[in-house]
Amino acid sequence: MSPTVALTDRAAAREAAEAHLRALVGPRGEGQAEARLREDQWSAIEALAVDRRRALVVQRTGWGKSAVYFVATLLLRGAGAGPTVIVSPLLALMRNQIAAAERAGIRAVTINSTNAEDWEPIHEQIAAGEVDVLLVSPERLNNPGFRDEVLPRLAATCGLLVVDEAHCISDWGHDFRPDYRRIRTLLDDLPDGIPVLATTATANARVTDDVAQQLGSIERGDVLTLRGTLDRESLRLGVVHLKTPDQRLAWLADHLAEQPGSGIVYCLTVAATQEVADYLRSRGHDVAAYSGQTETTERQALEADLAAGRVKALVATSALGMGFDASLGFVVNLGSPSSPVAYYQQVGRAGRGLDARSESATVVLLPAPEDRDIWAYFSSLGFPREEQVRETLSVLAEEGRPLSTAALETRVELSRTRLETMLKVLDVDGAVRRVKGGWESTGRPWSYDAERYERVRAAREREQQAMLDYLRTDRCRMWFLRDQLDDPEATECGRCDNCGGLDLPTEVSAEAVTSAQERLARPGVPLPPRKMWPTGLDRLGIDLRGRVSEQAREGRAVARLTDLGYGQALRELFREGTPDGPVPVPLVQAVIEVLGDWRPEVDAIVEMESVSRPELVGSLADGLSRYLRVPLLGRWAVLDPDVPPGRGAANSAQRVAAVSRRSGLDAEPGALEGRRVLLVDDLVDTGWSTTLAARAVLRAGASSVSPLVLAVRA
Repeated sequence: MSPTVALTDRAAAREAAEAHLRALVGPRGEGQAEARLREDQWSAIEALAVDRRRALVVQRTGWGKSAVYFVATLLLRGAGAGPTVIVSPLLALMRNQIAAAERAGIRAVTINSTNAEDWEPIHEQIAAGEVDVLLVSPERLNNPGFRDEVLPRLAATCGLLVVDEAHCISDWGHDFRPDYRRIRTLLDDLPDGIPVLATTATANARVTDDVAQQLGSIERGDVLTLRGTLDRESLRLGVVHLKTPDQRLAWLADHLAEQPGSGIVYCLTVAATQEVADYLRSRGHDVAAYSGQTETTERQALEADLAAGRVKALVATSALGMGFDASLGFVVNLGSPSSPVAYYQQVGRAGRGLDARSESATVVLLPAPEDRDIWAYFSSLGFPREEQVRETLSVLAEEGRPLSTAALETRVELSRTRLETMLKVLDVDGAVRRVKGGWESTGRPWSYDAERYERVRAAREREQQAMLDYLRTDRCRMWFLRDQLDDPEATECGRCDNCGGLDLPTEVSAEAVTSAQERLARPGVPLPPRKMWPTGLDRLGIDLRGRVSEQAREGRAVARLTDLGYGQALRELFREGTPDGPVPVPLVQAVIEVLGDWRPEVDAIVEMESVSRPELVGSLADGLSRYLRVPLLGRWAVLDPDVPPGRGAANSAQRVAAVSRRSGLDAEPGALEGRRVLLVDDLVDTGWSTTLAARAVLRAGASSVSPLVLAVRA
C-alpha cells in the first residue's frame, strides 16, 4: 500500500496525489509520466482526503471523476483510513472500475448478485484490512442480510463513500432508481468525518440541488459542489430528417461505414435492435444487437469487441450506457430519447479519449414520428395511482407477516416490475420494510405525495417537448444540450451541423431503400406459447400450477406494435379513438403473406370475441375462413361482460383470474374433435387470453391449436 502521508501538509498531499495519478494512468502513451491533476480535480481530492468533507462533482464524461476517487482512496488509505465503498449501478461499470484500480495497485473487490459465493471471503478480507475499494450495487443496500449484517460494519469502518452516477438518487433525474434512495440511510449511519463523494455527468440544476441536499446542508458548507463545463470538444452533433422507416434504415446502410472508428447505433426498443442489426448485417456491416435481454456473458463479449474495434457497431438499447468506457468514433440514434439530458448521456459514449484538436466523433440523430408513441408507453409506467398503493399497504397490514413480491402480485393489480419499484419507494419512505421472506408493513403513517408526482410528470412532458425543440432548432446543438443541463458556460460550439462544422449527407441509394422496404414489408413475428402458469393462482381459487400441459403451438403475428415496418399501421389501427371496422387491405395482404411463409396445418377456426373491436376480429376470422376454406366452428366468447376487457393485464396471476371469469369456449359439443384449429385474435398483450383459449379448445378435443393475430403489444 502507499506510504503514510501527513494529509495536513497540503503541498505534500498534492505531490503524493500527482504520483498516484501517474500510477493510475499507467504506461498508455507518451507524456503520461508528466500527467498532472487539474485544479478542479485537486479541489475535489483536497476536500475529500484533506478536509474530510462531502463533495458533489458534476462534470462531463471523460473529465476524470474516477481518478478523483481512486487518488483520494490512495491518500486516505496511506493515512490509515478504512476502505472506500463505491456504490455503482452497473456490473459493466464495476468491471471497468476494478480494472482501473488494479493499474494503480489498488486492491478492489465487488459484492453483487452474481458472486454470492465470494461474499464471506470478501468480508474476511475487509476485516483483515486487505481491501482498498469495495464496489456494491445499490440493490445490495436493501438486501436484508447485507443491510442488517454487512452495511453497519461498512458504515463504521469505511474511509470514503462514493456514489457514482448520483443523478439516480433524484426522482427528477432521467434515470431515477429507488434503490439509490437507500443511500440516504447509509449517509445517516456514517460516523462524523467520513468524506463522501457523489459524481455524475448528467444533472441539470434541479437534480444537482436535490442530490446536494441529500448529501448534507449546503447552507452549513457541508457539501462542496464542483460543476464544470459540459462541452464535449470532440463531438460533432447533427440531425438527419427522413420521412419513412425504410429511408432511415437505408441511411444507416449507406453511411455507417463512413463513420469514424467503431460506435453505437441506439434504438428505443429491444425489438428494433434485432430488426436493425439483422438488416445491417444483410447489407454487409459487421454489427450485433445488444439489450438488457442479452445474456450476461454475451454482453461482456460484445462490449469487449466494441472497445477493441472488432465490430463496426453495436445496435443497442440504453442498456449500453453508464459504465461503458471506450474511445468510440460515433453514436447514431435511430429514434429520439425522451429528454435532452438522456440524449446527452448517450452521445457521451462517443469521443472519450480523443484529442479534440486533431480527432472528432460524429453524433447523428435520425428522429421518427413513432418516437412519441414509445415515450408515451414508458411514461405510462410511472409511480402507481394512490388507490393501488393503498391497496398494497392494506394487504401487507392485514396479512401481518412478510409477503413475497410474487404473493403480493396475486392481490394487487400491478406488474412485477412496477410493484417492486413501488415497494422500494415505500421502503425508503418508511411505510414498508424488506425482510427475509419478502415485504412487511411497518404500520407507520404514509401520505401519497400527489403534488410531487404531478410535478415529476409535468417535468417529463417539458423534457419531451425540449427534445422535439432540439430536432427543430437552428441554433447550436451542443449549446442547446448544455443549456438544458443548466451549464452556465454554454456557448456556440462551431462543430455541429447548425454551426457549419458538420455536413451530414441526406441522400440514400435506391438499392438500399428497396432492400429496407423489402425487409420492413416482410410481416410475421413468432408468437411463442406461455409454458408455465403464474405462481399463486391457488390463492385466487384457480387450480393451475407448474407447466402448461395443454399448450398452443408457436403462433404468428403480423408485427409488434413497436416494429419499424408494419408497427406504424398497427399502432394507428389500435390507437385509442380509431373506430372499429374491417381489417384494412394492406394488413389483409400482410396476413396472407404470413400464412404463406408459416403454412400452419388447420381445418377449423375459432374466433377470439372482442367487445371493443368486434368488426375487426369478425372480419379477420370470416376472411380467413373463406381464404383457407375451413369452417368457423367456435368462439372464445365473453360470458361475464362485467369483467372489463383489460382487467388484470398488469400482472400474470391477476390476468389469468380475470380471463377465467370473463370468457369461455362457445362451440357445439364434438365440433372441434380431432380438428387442427387456427385461433384468431386482433391483439396479444399478456398472452394469457390466448393460453386459456387454447387450453379450452384442446380440452374440447382439438388435436392442435395455432394462434394467428394481427399484433403483439411489444
